[in-house]
Amino acid sequence: MTDVLRRGRASLAFGFFAQGVAFALLVTRIPAIQDRYGVSDALLPAFLAAVPILAGAGSVATEKLVKKVPPSRVLRWSQPVVLLALLGVGAGDRMAELGVALGAFGLAVGALDASMNMLGVSLQRTYGRSIMLSFHAAYSLGGIVGASLAWVGAHWDLALVVSYLPVVVVLLPAALVGSRWYVDGEGVSERDDAEAKAGAGSVGLKVLLPLCLVMTFAYIGDSTVSNWSAKYLQDVLGSSEQLATVPYNVYMVTTLVGRAVGDFGVRRFGAVGVVRGGAVVAAVGFAVVAGAPGAWVGMVGFTLLGLGLCVLVPQTFAAAGRLFPGASDAAVARLNVFNYVGFLIGSPLVGALGDAWSYRGAMLVPMVLVLVTLVYARSFAAQPDRYGGGHERPRTADVG
Repeated sequence: MTDVLRRGRASLAFGFFAQGVAFALLVTRIPAIQDRYGVSDALLPAFLAAVPILAGAGSVATEKLVKKVPPSRVLRWSQPVVLLALLGVGAGDRMAELGVALGAFGLAVGALDASMNMLGVSLQRTYGRSIMLSFHAAYSLGGIVGASLAWVGAHWDLALVVSYLPVVVVLLPAALVGSRWYVDGEGVSERDDAEAKAGAGSVGLKVLLPLCLVMTFAYIGDSTVSNWSAKYLQDVLGSSEQLATVPYNVYMVTTLVGRAVGDFGVRRFGAVGVVRGGAVVAAVGFAVVAGAPGAWVGMVGFTLLGLGLCVLVPQTFAAAGRLFPGASDAAVARLNVFNYVGFLIGSPLVGALGDAWSYRGAMLVPMVLVLVTLVYARSFAAQPDRYGGGHERPRTADVG
């Protein structure tokens, strides 16, 4: 069983990594995609909004689908669709082809994100200790690799299909081979399994709502960094164009570092302590960015944001699994929708506030929203064992 779990953990981590590469290659080449297809500035937001909307639909569909097939099978076949859709974005030359490729990408990403996190939650339950952050660290590493490959493609003025094809050729067969070792719900007891089959609909919105809000606020913060950091540093803090590209890279690196060590923090201080600490650090980061007198201080703020925000999303998925041990797949799928809600809200919110008020003031809004996480931190506490004794589930010390 130990070898099975280790292989399952490694293969799932690779799935997270591959998804990070694919998503970064898409979002960092948006200007090139716009030029290739002649998408106007007025039409571009509609294309960009369609992806998270369809991803939300894919996540909802996955909740229904995993009642009939295991999450590992959903992940096994949604990941190739994501990679092939990415290749389709690079290979097409008509607007309709772009729409079809982005539509397939969005739906498959929703299924992929939901099923990946379902497997991560169930593996963490089996391990009996925090490992969820390590999967999201793999995603962050993939994002850094994907962004670096995108930079190479842009620097050498490579056609999109030339940039995307080698990545798909490498990642697609590797993901299919690795999918042989995915592990489905090994840590769910017979009683939990019966509840999962009979009572997946028992996931109550009232109980899940605090986690949904935290997920939304975390992605509002994340989308603020990804969409506005370069503009903020250049237009507000007066940096050069070259320096303005640095904050997001710094943010990604510190996100990777924070997630790489985050599981140790959860084991040492507990999920509640880590979430509270992450929310405070992220809020301080936004405050530093809002008040920065110059570009280098602003960079310090974006560094703090990476360290703070990085723990919130993985721990939110893990908390959903603890709250609904008999219906964790349904809880994760529903929670995953709010990933896209935050992404859709964040960028327009900051842009509208920046235009109507000021971009410094706009940075205070995600700061306040992240601090609201402190109100809901108790939702991240380890839940008592439902089978008596009031103790947490025993740890599987000899695993992994």
